[in-house]
Amino acid sequence: MAAPGLLDPHFRRTVIYVIEHRPRGTLGVVLNRPSEVTVRDVLPSWAPLSSQPPAVFVGGPVESETALCLAAVRTGQDPSAVDGLIAVRGPVALVDLDSDPAEIAPRLRGLRVFAGYSGWDAGQLAGEIERGDWIVVPAIPDDVLARHDGHLWGHVLRRQGMPLALLATYPLDLRNN
Repeated sequence: MAAPGLLDPHFRRTVIYVIEHRPRGTLGVVLNRPSEVTVRDVLPSWAPLSSQPPAVFVGGPVESETALCLAAVRTGQDPSAVDGLIAVRGPVALVDLDSDPAEIAPRLRGLRVFAGYSGWDAGQLAGEIERGDWIVVPAIPDDVLARHDGHLWGHVLRRQGMPLALLATYPLDLRNN
C-alpha cells in the first residue's frame, strides 16, 4: 500500500493487491479506485457476480484497455480446481473473462473487475519500498471485495496494529493543516 508521503496521483493512498511478484517484475491492481464505468456497461454477463459497488475499478496506469478480474472463492472451494480460475493466493483467484460465468458463479463469493494494472520491472518495486514509497502488509481476501467507502487505505493500516495504525490518521493534505 502507498505510504502517506507517496504523492504520485496514480498511487496516492492506494491499496495494491500484488497478483504476481517474480524476479522479472511485479504485477498488481489498485483495490480502491472505482471508475464511473459499471461492469454491466463492459462485461454484462459478469455483472451479477460483481461485488458492490458494481464499478470497474482502475487497476493502475498500465494497459488501461485491458481487463483483469479477481475473485474470492467460497469456503471449501479450491480455485486451482475450477476451470476459468487461476489461483493467486488462498481463496483469491484471477478469473478468465472468456469463461462461462454461470459455471463459475456457484463457487464465488464475489469478484472485482479492473481496467489496467500496476506493474514494476525487475528490482523497481524493491527500490521504491526501500525508498519508503510503499508499505508491505498482508492482504486478506475481503480486501479484494471490499465495499468502496473511500476508507480502505485507512482500514488496512488500522488492522496492522501499532505503529502502522497511526499512519491511518495522516492528514490527506498537509497544506490545509
